[in-house]
Amino acid sequence: MKMALANKKFLPAAEERRRFQRVKVHLLGRYMLPDRREFPCQVINMSPGGLALLAPGIGNVGDRVVAYLDHIGRVEGKITRIIDNGFAMTIGATPRKRDKLAAQLTWLANRDILNLPEDRRHDRIVPRNPIAVLTLEDGTKMTCRIIDLSLSGAAIAAENRPPLKSIVLLGRVQGRVVRNLEDGFALEFMHEQPIETLEESVTAR
Repeated sequence: MKMALANKKFLPAAEERRRFQRVKVHLLGRYMLPDRREFPCQVINMSPGGLALLAPGIGNVGDRVVAYLDHIGRVEGKITRIIDNGFAMTIGATPRKRDKLAAQLTWLANRDILNLPEDRRHDRIVPRNPIAVLTLEDGTKMTCRIIDLSLSGAAIAAENRPPLKSIVLLGRVQGRVVRNLEDGFALEFMHEQPIETLEESVTAR
């Protein structure tokens, strides 16, 4: 992959394509448009300077977008063009962040080519009803929002983060807090969940 430092300013789409080599990746995530509507998405290719994604809610060229992507985290930029069933956008980032993105994309590309093991053991989904109740180790209950989940874990948006390694209940599913996210935390379920009852179990009151 071509490594290049970029200015903090957004680059025109043509220049961005010249400066960075895009790689094909399949990452799930969610994004927010300027009107604060949120949608799930799937990235189909990405470079340290921009990405293309499949998206159910499409904004306008020039709109600012904030996205949260599996394995990558938070990125933001502006829509540069509309594509079939989605759009392409720039990534506004410092040179240091672009270097980090380049390293992450290299790992993701090599993982797919070499079939390396990785932590996405199961596909992640965005639940139809994302609001759930989390029960902490001391019995305290708090309302949270499920960012996405799989048969083996979930990403949770919440103002208060339980301690790492603590055991909690998401709905009636027991899990362990394994890492902090920018706007919440990630859980690993103690037992793999059946797909048929996954959403019902995690949103049970």
